[in-house]
Amino acid sequence: MNRRQFIRLIAAVPLVMTVTGRARSADKSLDGIRKNWKSLLARDAKVSLSTAPLRKSRAEWKQILSAAQFYVLREEGTERPFSSALNDEKRAGVYVCAGCALPLFTSQMKFDSGTGWPSFFTQILAHLETKKDFELIVPRTEYHCIRCGGHHGHVFNDGPAPTGERWCNNGVALRFIPV
Repeated sequence: MNRRQFIRLIAAVPLVMTVTGRARSADKSLDGIRKNWKSLLARDAKVSLSTAPLRKSRAEWKQILSAAQFYVLREEGTERPFSSALNDEKRAGVYVCAGCALPLFTSQMKFDSGTGWPSFFTQILAHLETKKDFELIVPRTEYHCIRCGGHHGHVFNDGPAPTGERWCNNGVALRFIPV
């Protein structure tokens, strides 16, 4: 291979990566991260892109969820800190609801909060709804999947920039899909 062929090969790499879908968006702004979440979704990923409400009976949920998933998603429980493998997940990909496969977060949104639960500084827009939780003396904001209503965790205002938010999620309520 001569020098001219080598230069042509190097020049073609960005084009090939774009055509094959391996190039990821360079937009690292908050809006860019929220809008370009599909760039981290594996081509063959089985997810729901519909936010239409999913209704199932208690018995139906018990059939499709593990006991731990049922406890967290349907009974608003909390898993033990540091018990989820997703807390240490570092690969690129998308985190979906374990109950209905609706995409909720991406690896670009994740950070290590030191709390023992997977934490994110933002969400994929309009896929989670919040409500006040008065279980403890101090009111908290809990969040649920907009599609299946599954409880995921709580959002706090002690997270990193750019949002200052910490979406503290039970790992058992998520399923990770690597790119």
